[in-house]
Amino acid sequence: MKDWAPAIIASALFALLCPGGVLQMPGRQRPVDVLNMKTSLASMLVHAVIYGLLLILFLVILQPHLYI
Repeated sequence: MKDWAPAIIASALFALLCPGGVLQMPGRQRPVDVLNMKTSLASMLVHAVIYGLLLILFLVILQPHLYI
């Protein structure tokens, strides 16, 4: 049996935290832009840091398991 929790969590976080997809922090005109489909270097760095921190939280600290 393989543990599918890390793959599912990483994929879901990546899809939700794509800069410019759902929201962009910091935005070009405002602190948060919604559905503008544009990115900047600052927003990529912010989203990468948030993604890394949430991935560490979910995978290392909480240690979820999903065996299929």
